Amino acid sequence: MRLLDNREELLVRVRQQMHEKRYNHTLGVAESARELAERFGADPDKAELAGLLHDYCKCWPVEKMFEILVRHDMPTELLEGEKELWHAFAAAIVIQTDLGVTDADILQAVRYHTTGRAGMSLLEKVVCVADYIEPNRVYPGVDFIRAKAMHDLDAALALALGGTIQFLIEKQKTVFPLTLTAYNDLVSRKGREGGF
Repeated sequence: MRLLDNREELLVRVRQQMHEKRYNHTLGVAESARELAERFGADPDKAELAGLLHDYCKCWPVEKMFEILVRHDMPTELLEGEKELWHAFAAAIVIQTDLGVTDADILQAVRYHTTGRAGMSLLEKVVCVADYIEPNRVYPGVDFIRAKAMHDLDAALALALGGTIQFLIEKQKTVFPLTLTAYNDLVSRKGREGGF
C-alpha cells in the first residue's frame, strides 16, 4: 500500500518532520482546507491532503531547503529572498520525490500557499486561506478574515495577503513579487465585479 493511501502512516511521516505546535497547525490547516473546499466547490480530499503537506519542510534546516531549491533550479529571486518562503517551494519538490504526490493541483497549492500568485486556482486559494484562518491561528484581524471566508474566499484571501504585505512593510522587509501580484490580481478582479 502506498503511503498516500494510508492516512495513519502519512500522519506519522508528517509528524516526524515537525515539532508539536507546527503539527497541530498542520492538522488545523487540513481541517480548514476541507471545510473551505466543501463550501466553495473544490475537491475536499485534495484540499485536506495539501493542507497536511503544506508545511512538510517548514522545520527543516534552511541549508537543507536551500540545497533542494538550488538542485531544482529555483529562481534567484526566491533564493535571495526571505528564507521564510523556502519551505513551500521545497515541500512541493519533496512531497513529489519522497512521497510520490503527482497531482499538479496539490503540488501547486503547496508551492504557493505562502506567497500566492496571480491566477490562483480554487484549490490554491482554499489552502492559502486555510493556512491563515485555521483554529490555532491568533493574530489581529484573524476573526474578520474567518468571517469573510464563510462567504467570500477571494475577499478573505485579499485581506490576508494585504495584512501580510502591510506587516512586511512595517517591519521593513521585502515583499515577494508573487505576493504583490496575487493581491493585485484579486483586487483588480473584484474591482471589475463591483468590489468586495
